[in-house]
Amino acid sequence: MRLVGALVGQFRRKAHMTQRALSEHLPIDEETVASIEQGRRNLQPDVAEIMDQVLGTKGALAVAVENLPEVDKYPLYAEEFMRYEREALSRSAFDAVAVPGLLQTERYARAAFASAVPPFDDEEYEAAVTARLERQAVLHRKPPLVASFVIAQGVLMQQLGGAAVLKEQLRHLRACADLPGVSVQIMPFERPLHAGLSGPFVLVETADHQQYAYVEHQRGSQLTDDPATVTALNQRYGMLRTQALNTEETKGLLERMAGEL
Repeated sequence: MRLVGALVGQFRRKAHMTQRALSEHLPIDEETVASIEQGRRNLQPDVAEIMDQVLGTKGALAVAVENLPEVDKYPLYAEEFMRYEREALSRSAFDAVAVPGLLQTERYARAAFASAVPPFDDEEYEAAVTARLERQAVLHRKPPLVASFVIAQGVLMQQLGGAAVLKEQLRHLRACADLPGVSVQIMPFERPLHAGLSGPFVLVETADHQQYAYVEHQRGSQLTDDPATVTALNQRYGMLRTQALNTEETKGLLERMAGEL
């Protein structure tokens, strides 16, 4: 991704164009051109083709985008998303696979990373655990992050790491539910409708009131500020909150589940 961005910048300068001048020929604005050149955003194939025409680069950018390796398409550990997360005004997340990383205990996080296939080596494993725990500082900052979590009930029945680890995790979730600005809701089994069947996602609003959606999948992750996508996921999250147990019902269920282990 950074290599493609560097090529865009080099070709633009050789064409004696500013970022603003280039953006006037494209379906993106000057700020997005700058983000692409800095390697912070992907250059989309359709935009690459237009750039090649404007800059006279004979298809070089389109070929570069088409042949990007997967590791460049999706930055390791979604660094851009985590930067937005640290500075966010609000964060909303639906999880149906594991307890959200911001709410994990150390032992649960270790069990989660130990489950990775192919496995991490020792150094990668410790670095991943440390990074996950350090991210949780965002829940304790001043002013507090407004954070909402909807978690599928099945996640809280999977004994990742064993019964003792799950019991500790349930108690930790209950304590997190009382943090300033934090709300935790469980999506129970008994609902006839479920707005989250398409899978987990995260929504963040930054300090300059920009909204982003973040989705992880088997081969990496995607971060987008596309208005149609962000709007659809906001609508989906709103529906999930109405379908889930309310915060007080969730606290009671967490206490009962922990007591049964």
